[in-house]
Amino acid sequence: MTCIKTYLLLTKPGIIMGNLITTVGGFALASRGHIDGLLLLLTLAGLGLVIASACVFNNYFDRNIDGKMKRTQNRALVKGLVSGKNAIFFASLLGICGFLILIQYTNALAIGAALVGFLGYVVLYGICKYRTSYGTLIGSLSGAMPPLVGYLAASHRLDAGALILFTMIALWQMPHFFAIAMYRLDDYAAAAIPVLPLKKGTHATKVQMLLYVIAFALTSLLLTALGYTGYAYLTVAALLGVIWLALSIQGFKTSNDPRWARKMFACSLVTVTVLCIVMSLDAV
Repeated sequence: MTCIKTYLLLTKPGIIMGNLITTVGGFALASRGHIDGLLLLLTLAGLGLVIASACVFNNYFDRNIDGKMKRTQNRALVKGLVSGKNAIFFASLLGICGFLILIQYTNALAIGAALVGFLGYVVLYGICKYRTSYGTLIGSLSGAMPPLVGYLAASHRLDAGALILFTMIALWQMPHFFAIAMYRLDDYAAAAIPVLPLKKGTHATKVQMLLYVIAFALTSLLLTALGYTGYAYLTVAALLGVIWLALSIQGFKTSNDPRWARKMFACSLVTVTVLCIVMSLDAV
């Protein structure tokens, strides 16, 4: 049981769950109220395995850096509970199974989006996050692929709704990631990872977070403006946008940046989860 739990933790279940929530949102939005339950489950299964594979590969490549950070120093690869060889085999097996499911039951657009997200996270983000603060941007683009995969699996087309959804989640991830960087600043400094708060300072980071929150809030409203969702979604999206914006502005007055950053992180999770639920229920 311990061995199974150790391998399960390598897949970063929290990240998988978060990405699958956005995948459901994308799938339901594209389905317009006529959800193919079996296709949804198969899409989630295939993409979930692909994401798990990417996370295990990420754990493998980060194993030396993880030993320098408190929050990651007890991971299985750092402590030697799982060998590098076994981790690579496990990650490869997960990825192969995941893509086989997507190939068998979805379509070329969904498969292509999943592959771009996988390579972007494992290769591009894996390299850039140690070299430039723009690694966060690359990570956000990869993280915006799951809802796009869900949308494409259901609709078989790349349209305005798909692009809005992708842009929304990409914009959402920037303040989400910056919040983590701010309250985990000591860890990133110890590992010499050039996150924005280290490179430009906390004030510059707060300015960027504010701008991204504004851009996200406005983009989220486009789903209703272009006829993809109804007024229930519009009301909720506007309310959440105002709340997140107000919290962002509070950051310029706070005397405790880590505590404020944790609130921003929590608010980001609530925002994206609620929006995915509401867009699923209010798709036109």
